[in-house]
Amino acid sequence: MKIKTLFTVFGVSLLFFSSCASHYQLKNVSRSRLVIDSRYDDRPDAKAEAFLAPYKEKVDAVMSPVMGVATHDMAAARPESDLSNLLPDILVWAGKNYGEDPDFGIYNIGGIRAALSKGEVTYGDILEIAPFENKIVFITLSGEKVMELFRQIAKRGGECVSSGVQLVITSDGQLVSARLHGKEINPNADYRITTIDYVAQGNDQLTAFKSGTKLNEPGRDEDNARFIIMEYFRQMSQQGKAVDSKVEGRITIKN
Repeated sequence: MKIKTLFTVFGVSLLFFSSCASHYQLKNVSRSRLVIDSRYDDRPDAKAEAFLAPYKEKVDAVMSPVMGVATHDMAAARPESDLSNLLPDILVWAGKNYGEDPDFGIYNIGGIRAALSKGEVTYGDILEIAPFENKIVFITLSGEKVMELFRQIAKRGGECVSSGVQLVITSDGQLVSARLHGKEINPNADYRITTIDYVAQGNDQLTAFKSGTKLNEPGRDEDNARFIIMEYFRQMSQQGKAVDSKVEGRITIKN
């Protein structure tokens, strides 16, 4: 009853102030960060801890299983980074499970929401990296549209591209050159690309994908990017391998 009363008072107050303060105008917006660290654990609330304990146990049971091992800390950055190289490589690796042999892969840096720490990698770690419901897709672009795509990537200062892609861009976002597996892009050829559905729809200013054809969009829950990443880590672990990735000159900036 107290909660209901509180919301009622809040609602009435909001209506009152909004009607009486209509002459006010927003001048600016500012923000700051509040760091949540160990200082907030100095005086834990015993009742709150007891209340949360059963839920924490369930969450930990889901999030804590180890998927594999990472050789070093990895983070996403433009124009190229170890983590932004790893994810499109994993999409290309997954192609065989869908009867596909993609020429290259694209992942959007904006979709990478966390870094990867050295050592054991858990379900929760990968969920933090890829938290969205983005699923793997395969799509065909003409060589002409591939060049358009690479120009859009250059304009954005880089995106996640798979091994074999070599782009030289300028600091102001111009494409200088593009090669794929050591060869120039043939404008009259077709290229098979693997990416995620969000990107294939032309989002993040990668509108060249809107001209794509022969779309293969599985769409099942297990086709979500995070589950594919988890499976990659699991298989590497079963083979006794730690997951590694490095910067290798896929996208370089020419001054």
